[in-house]
Amino acid sequence: MPRSTTATGFARVVPWVVAAVAAVGLAVAASGCTGLPHYAPSAHTYYISPSGNDGASGTSAATAWQSLARVQKVQLRPGDQILLQGGARFSGTLMVAAGDAGNAGQPLVIGSYGTGNAVLQSSGDGIDVHDTGGVAIRDLTITGIGAPYSHGSGINLYSDLHSGTKPSHVTISGVDVSSFQTGIAIGAAGDTGFTDVAVRQARLHGNEDSGLKTYGPAFDAAHPAYAHENIDIEAVEAYGNPGDPSVLAHSTGNGISLGSVRGAEVSGSSAYDNGANSASLAHDGPVGIWTYNSTGVVIEHDTAYDNHTASLADGAGFGLDDNVSASTIQYDLAFHNDGPGVYVYTDTPTGLYTGDTIRYNISDNDGRKMPQNGGLAVYGTYISGLQVYQNTVVMTGTGGQAPALLVSGSTNGVTVRNNILATDGSPVATVLAITPSHVTLQGNDYFASSGLWYVIWSTTTYTNLPGWRTATGEEQLSGQSTGLTVDPCFSGGHLPDIGSPAEARVLLPGCAALAGKGLDLAKLFQTNTGTTDHFGRVLSAPPPVGAA
Repeated sequence: MPRSTTATGFARVVPWVVAAVAAVGLAVAASGCTGLPHYAPSAHTYYISPSGNDGASGTSAATAWQSLARVQKVQLRPGDQILLQGGARFSGTLMVAAGDAGNAGQPLVIGSYGTGNAVLQSSGDGIDVHDTGGVAIRDLTITGIGAPYSHGSGINLYSDLHSGTKPSHVTISGVDVSSFQTGIAIGAAGDTGFTDVAVRQARLHGNEDSGLKTYGPAFDAAHPAYAHENIDIEAVEAYGNPGDPSVLAHSTGNGISLGSVRGAEVSGSSAYDNGANSASLAHDGPVGIWTYNSTGVVIEHDTAYDNHTASLADGAGFGLDDNVSASTIQYDLAFHNDGPGVYVYTDTPTGLYTGDTIRYNISDNDGRKMPQNGGLAVYGTYISGLQVYQNTVVMTGTGGQAPALLVSGSTNGVTVRNNILATDGSPVATVLAITPSHVTLQGNDYFASSGLWYVIWSTTTYTNLPGWRTATGEEQLSGQSTGLTVDPCFSGGHLPDIGSPAEARVLLPGCAALAGKGLDLAKLFQTNTGTTDHFGRVLSAPPPVGAA
């Protein structure tokens, strides 16, 4: 599974749901508008134009400067604006260093004026923000130049501070970033990274390593610390980021990856068609949207599909990886990924992988390359306190190899409840090297459309629910039988195959077979289940089984 990615090979010492998001197209290409400027005037607004003159004042479109290099000679203050002519191309790097920039109320603005986005081309970093905050980057197209990729990041936020206040208040919106090693990178050499960073309405594509990533120093489980805090990612489209076939030390070809973060949210975003050119011999593969070495991360209302891996690892839609705690994947849609739609994993016995939740997600025909890993996978060692409930998983066309649910490794206190697990002749669930004291399955619907129903428990195969229940104690609650083996009556047919995010509603139940048949998790286990299902419909009590 993916491992921690430190600063090695990145940044300064290293250059290092939902269907609407895709439909919007994020409006990046059309974000420019007529008139001067895009933003409210400030005391210091500097204009840059290919037809300008670096000897001019630079304070109006008529007296614009010509080069980005001229900007670097100015001390930038709160409220200043650097505006590049819309539709024009500029080469080089815009650098914002300590002592520059502004604050939350008066940020330094870097953007476009006139019509359309300005295009910034660079063979290094496009925009480099170092050890400072109070920056708003808007309405730009940033492109790497080189063969085949630039060695930098389109937008690089980097801190090598080791004490004091974290640089804060950076916003990035309306940007299109391509052909870099990483589209947007937020990194730190120590635990004094960035806080209050928002990335909204961005298209990140054709970058070799990742569309967007945050990272920090090597994780110390004995003294856990997180470089960054309060990262908000909304309506970001990360696609066609292929990976680097020469890199074996860490995963490449990720859509959005969050490392070393305390408190983050990824919402309304999509990751697709990433990872196809990652290293075939890498131990760690790429994932659409995932987090590691972090706490308090919420990944919700997102889509991840057609993500790939060139190796035999990962290629999943969504994931919670090493040392992730108090984090949630919810209301997300995954389909046609090489690996599981959703996975949780750790291989480090730190005791820090605890208190996570997977709920109200749909995984449809994931595991296209490695079906044996299942559509929803819980594997690794020392996973504790994980709740998996109200998800819908469909697996077809795998030749009998693919379980809808895979649980393996060393776990403790893992509960799997009220999920639809549906296959066309594969095991509906595979639970390996696990005892009932490690994992509890209750209230799930195990549906095999072919009628060839079976569950693999440890080394034994059970061909009916009553026999499995009696032998293992699973699907029982207070001496009463739980669990079902009924057809969910999906509106799109027995086991629908989603082809695009817009088709997710084919997995809505078309009959009342599972209505009110779920366990009342709030009443029975004091679980805060929320109030709505995957599609935003108000839940009943007791709830239905599955995500909708």
